[in-house]
Amino acid sequence: MGLVSPPRVALAFPGQGSQSVGMGRLLAEAFPEARAVFARADAALGVPISRICFEGPEEALRLTATTQPAILTVSIAALEALRSRAGEALRARVICAAGHSLGEYSALVAAGALGLDEALRAVRRRGEYMQEAVPVGAGAMAAVLGSTLEQVEAICREAALGEVLEPANLNAPDQTVISGTAAAVERFAAMARERGIRKVVRLPVSAPFHCALMKPAADRLAVDLGTLPLRDAAFPVIQNVSAAQATGADAFREGLRAQVVAPVRWVETVHRMKSMGVQAIIEVGPGRVLTGLARRIDSNMTLLNVEDPAGLDAAAAALAGLGGTT
Repeated sequence: MGLVSPPRVALAFPGQGSQSVGMGRLLAEAFPEARAVFARADAALGVPISRICFEGPEEALRLTATTQPAILTVSIAALEALRSRAGEALRARVICAAGHSLGEYSALVAAGALGLDEALRAVRRRGEYMQEAVPVGAGAMAAVLGSTLEQVEAICREAALGEVLEPANLNAPDQTVISGTAAAVERFAAMARERGIRKVVRLPVSAPFHCALMKPAADRLAVDLGTLPLRDAAFPVIQNVSAAQATGADAFREGLRAQVVAPVRWVETVHRMKSMGVQAIIEVGPGRVLTGLARRIDSNMTLLNVEDPAGLDAAAAALAGLGGTT
């Protein structure tokens, strides 16, 4: 009989759009490790980010410079609670991590490549830069459902008319988010309807993320990233910009800069996990967006979610029940 190896697990961390008022409150009430993360975030940011997460108001939580550190805080609070509950069963199984856009910072914290305090302050500035890069109302994003990436790319080229319009989030085989000027996004929607594409949904975001309009934000962020104390990671992080695994600080620094103007390659990220032998994905943080997308990309993986004590208990039980393979 061969040596028994533990089933391989990937951690996935959500990005902007997964936030909701009340997120993380139940975890903080149930786990001192989660409470400690919220207290640390409040101190690092100098604002009551925990109260905004738990109580809102929703208008404050939707502000990009608040949303980004809030989601990161909840994600790391959930991770620390999971680590306290699952222990060695988690440590022995995790072979990689990835995050959707903002979530890449959470993944780097999870892999030991970036400290929590530094990550919180970095993503707050990132949110500010992204919000200020384009005047409010000048840009837009929309989710395109029921169309291939190739179809979306073709309509983007046709609808742009010299303006910026690009695929921004390559989320699932039949779901792509586009980003660009508001006028170009409207032209895309009209053309998509004419061509029988099932649905184009304008997203309630404050700026057109992951497209060329974000270059001013990327340039400002590059200055901050130059001094961000990144370290080599304990396990690989799959980067948004390339869907390749990386462990080195220099690669992380460049990836974080480039992802501001480049698409999030989530379909390829899940395929990369599969190629690494991942059998289960645990989405750690608010919402269930990433597990929903992963189900549409590869229905054979075990998918778990940790955003509250019930989900944490289910994930810990599943980890304990995963046997080794020969």
